[in-house]
Amino acid sequence: MDIQIEKLKLIKWLTDVNEPSVIKRFIALKNKEAADWWDQIGEEERAEIEEGLAEADKGEVLSHEEVMSKYDKWRSK
Repeated sequence: MDIQIEKLKLIKWLTDVNEPSVIKRFIALKNKEAADWWDQIGEEERAEIEEGLAEADKGEVLSHEEVMSKYDKWRSK
């Protein structure tokens, strides 16, 4: 089986489908199969993201300009 040919056949078939229930079933399948990036990252990364969100909620943020000036030496010019 050539997977690329089968995918193209499915795409062609799907473009001709006019039944909403079929489209809804495909969307449900896609959503079920899609991996949530949050579940794919490590515990340390999750903790850092949550810490950043908590800081933002408290207003402890920097403007884009402040961040860019701090890291200006790494920007390509």
